Amino acid sequence: MPTVQIKDEARIGTEARIKLEPSSYLQKLSKTGTPDLAWMDDHGEWGMRAVPGNLGLRLKDIAIGSYGVVPEHGAAHNSMAPRGSSVPSDVPALGFTVNDKAECWADNVMELYEEAVARQWSSARDIPWDELKPLPDDLERAMCQLCTFLTEVEFIAADAPTRWMSRINHDFLEVKLFLATQAMDEARHTDVFRKRALANGGGLGKSSALAELSLKRIFDAGSFSAQTARLHLLGEGFVLTMFRQGEFIAPSRVDQEIFRRCMQDESRHVGYGTMHLRTQLKMRPDLAEEVHAELDDAESILLQTFSVPESVEPMAVLMGGGIKNFDHGMELQGNLWRRIVGEYLQRCDSAGLDRRPRCILPTDFGALMAD
Repeated sequence: MPTVQIKDEARIGTEARIKLEPSSYLQKLSKTGTPDLAWMDDHGEWGMRAVPGNLGLRLKDIAIGSYGVVPEHGAAHNSMAPRGSSVPSDVPALGFTVNDKAECWADNVMELYEEAVARQWSSARDIPWDELKPLPDDLERAMCQLCTFLTEVEFIAADAPTRWMSRINHDFLEVKLFLATQAMDEARHTDVFRKRALANGGGLGKSSALAELSLKRIFDAGSFSAQTARLHLLGEGFVLTMFRQGEFIAPSRVDQEIFRRCMQDESRHVGYGTMHLRTQLKMRPDLAEEVHAELDDAESILLQTFSVPESVEPMAVLMGGGIKNFDHGMELQGNLWRRIVGEYLQRCDSAGLDRRPRCILPTDFGALMAD
């Protein structure tokens, strides 16, 4: 009898042997004419009915009976069998490495997923590109440089979380669903900032070696929680605060609309990351030192990033309304920087991480420039 042998033991942990009998049941059925139907008695919990709410049938509406119980530890069979289904003993394992709920869970993840699905938008249709008018060269160059930086940032915000999706146990399906929406959000952000750089007579600006180093460190983080700290508490949180100030940064209504829509998406990602770390740190207080070490390094790179003109000057040009008002733009940027640092520390507080004694980010932008 033919068998399928899964040999990659390093990936799946154990070897599975699955007997293939593609025609035995059909042959029996053709002879007897009597169906087996035993599968009808082999199922999970039975007899419950999910009731849609005002917003339709949401994940929380089907979290009923045993199906609504998210285990503290993912199923040992390590397969893609849906949580709550009847699982045979010989399913092939997939070698998930994130098998504890605390490693990936956030109490708001189901609501964030539903919001993400409901608020998807199109950079092609929902941005009023036809209203984009020519800008003075200094404003257009500054906007294009900012869009170049944001395109870099949005690449990693999609690539890094999805790198972990295949490692997360399928019993935590709600997390995987949310991470899939984050990848879609970030793909759209990459799309919209690249379009903006090319849509108004400008073009892509200068990439940054320091920004790329920061993004590489996010991608190379050794654990899902370490990545979350770098990406959500600091990286995406930094960008979220910028987007919230889009009305002061944006030189046109088109740019304001881009920032407004991206802000809605980023707030979900940051909300998930903050709550995830809160869950993880409650379960594993010893993890705090690893997270602190990641943020020590991330803050240091961020400070160095602001030592180069292409990271500082575009925002000052935009916020001041042009080179002629550069000094005023730097003052406004100082206000934005204080808000960036303040909101970052608030997120750390919410996550249960006392970052204030170790944070090296000055709240005074002038001191940052002097350094």
